[in-house]
Amino acid sequence: MTETPGAADWTRLGLLAGGGALPREILNALDGRDVLVVRLKGFADDGFEDADMVEHSVGEIGAIMKSLKQAGCDAVCFAGYVTRPDFKALRLDAGGLKLLPRVLAAGRKGDDAILRVIVEAFERAGFTVVGADTLLDEGALGPGCLGHVKPDEAALADADKAMQVAAGIGQLDIGQGAVVADGLVLAVEAQEGTNAMLERVAGLPEALRGTPQARRGVLAKRPKPIQERRIDMPTVGVDTVRLCDAAGLAGIVLEAGGALVVDREAVIEALEARGLFLLVREAGE
Repeated sequence: MTETPGAADWTRLGLLAGGGALPREILNALDGRDVLVVRLKGFADDGFEDADMVEHSVGEIGAIMKSLKQAGCDAVCFAGYVTRPDFKALRLDAGGLKLLPRVLAAGRKGDDAILRVIVEAFERAGFTVVGADTLLDEGALGPGCLGHVKPDEAALADADKAMQVAAGIGQLDIGQGAVVADGLVLAVEAQEGTNAMLERVAGLPEALRGTPQARRGVLAKRPKPIQERRIDMPTVGVDTVRLCDAAGLAGIVLEAGGALVVDREAVIEALEARGLFLLVREAGE
């Protein structure tokens, strides 16, 4: 029998599913075995009707942990995007109310501080927190290009600067991504997320950015230096490629071991159909 990826240290996994395609990819990689999906209301796109599933809001920490324990879960994986909620309007149960003061205090330091508080809460409750990259057959990315499209010298220079900018904003716990074209910083990612950032770039004058007919510029995504990678690894999917195409970018650069590509074959197909590259580089390059 095929060994379940990443299953060495747990017997049943709770998959806390937010938005995007990553939760479904993890569920498929595990072939549905030993998994309880906790669908996060207001964030999860997939209905997970075919899975063993419960649904809770992000503020129902106590109810989530109770469901996990009742299902025999001894590990959790956080997968998919969840934006910072409006804490004043958030529905909280007793577990959420107990955690709220620490979350609010951490929130003044940045999103990564909030994530560390959440991870610690689940670990104190006895759960092993498992990184999404350890559950996928392909895991995190190694150095090189995905597909056959390669960057030219101008794109490599933009990739260098975009990675430097992404590292700088990451150090301040602002975001994970940046877009550079011809050495000019077109955008940095903050609370709006990568997709909205790319949509902003697509709205800039064509004199500043490329077009699908004359591509210029690179999107860089990399983990924040202080990041809790088990819960918030930078992720790229087909939608990312589509938005880069609409913004006229030449390609994407990621950090080796520091990003996930969801549905890799579909992403490579999308890249090659549009003439975009995806370059993976070592952190120190």
